[in-house]
Amino acid sequence: MSEEIRNPFEIAQLQFENAADYLGMHPDLRTMLKTPERSLEVRVPVRMDDGSYKTFTGWRVQHSTARGPAKGGIRFHPNLNTDTMKALASWMTWKTALVDIPFGGSKGGVQVDVKHLSPGETERLTRRYTAEISLVIGSERDIPAPDMYTDSQTIAWMVDTYSMNKGYTVSRAFTGKPLAIGGLPGRSDATGRGAVITTREAANKMGLNLENAAVAVQGFGKAGSAAARLMHDGGARVVAISDSRGGIYNEKGLDIPALLKHRNKTGSVLEFQNAEAISNDELLELDVQVLMPAALEAVITCGNAKNVKASIVTEIANGPVTPGAADILTSNGTFIVPDILASAGGVTASYFEWVQNAQELNWSVNEVNRRLKDVMLRAFDNVYTTHIEKDIDIRRAAYVLAVEKVARAYNIRGIFP
Repeated sequence: MSEEIRNPFEIAQLQFENAADYLGMHPDLRTMLKTPERSLEVRVPVRMDDGSYKTFTGWRVQHSTARGPAKGGIRFHPNLNTDTMKALASWMTWKTALVDIPFGGSKGGVQVDVKHLSPGETERLTRRYTAEISLVIGSERDIPAPDMYTDSQTIAWMVDTYSMNKGYTVSRAFTGKPLAIGGLPGRSDATGRGAVITTREAANKMGLNLENAAVAVQGFGKAGSAAARLMHDGGARVVAISDSRGGIYNEKGLDIPALLKHRNKTGSVLEFQNAEAISNDELLELDVQVLMPAALEAVITCGNAKNVKASIVTEIANGPVTPGAADILTSNGTFIVPDILASAGGVTASYFEWVQNAQELNWSVNEVNRRLKDVMLRAFDNVYTTHIEKDIDIRRAAYVLAVEKVARAYNIRGIFP
């Protein structure tokens, strides 16, 4: 494959087309599934602390509701654009289908660098954005959750804003909430936990022992930090970690609990004790058994894929490996745990939270983790079996399974009117 598609929506469409080709999908259905059902772009004016006003751009994109309400996170990031939103929404559609939970896919966010906002400005931004997208969200329509640079506090503000406009509390319209207002124990670790579960299954298939195996994690946000901690707790040797400012490396392994305290205190992994500085690009090419890109899209490309030495690449981020790079990695014998499988733990836990809010009951964190493991293992087994039986690469196998489920829903439901 020639160098290089990097536009995330073009990548998402190519992945869909590859699966649709395999399935022999009718052109009319392809057209429906390639594009979102609804895309809302909003202006978000915010009063700043100095009394001035700034206006930001926000989105809520709903790719598909054929299998249930749309589901997707809220991302605050300066590089957001319409194509990124459409790509992330479509990946959520395939992700929810692959793990067989009754949701479709959506995504939302605001183009903003929240590192430059005060807590008060961030709250006002969140509340105004919530009001702007309230036309299209709801517990049976579209259910937001936290994503990059948002967290449970963000969702708490969203719950309150939405509920004030409804006149009663509507906590079920959001997931990833604090426990005090209906959140789920274990939700914050769920994406990273799902990635670790699927990584261990991949290692088992390869006959690779992860005890003391070298692991590198690019991205130390909610998902990346949870994955690093869980791999460390499970006996792996996490030798490299990075964030948006750069990375650190220690061949003997990093003390992840201490690193988390350092990050929380300083705001970065940099200048951690007994570690040398490396770049994000250098981290991707380290001689490790497991590489976990957990930051942004398209970080492994045709340009650097040939230098990736990891036996397993677990796509915790959405679309971190471009299609061309995936071909190179696969030809080199790398086991790619595809993003729509590896990162599905978060949306699975969100489904648990949504169900519990409806039934007004609570599970323990052990019960949540047990159920999450069951879902992830079943999904991994389905993907791996398809990979073997149909003799297609594992990434394509995941998309074939997911796209076929969504296509079947459209075919069974028919088209109104």
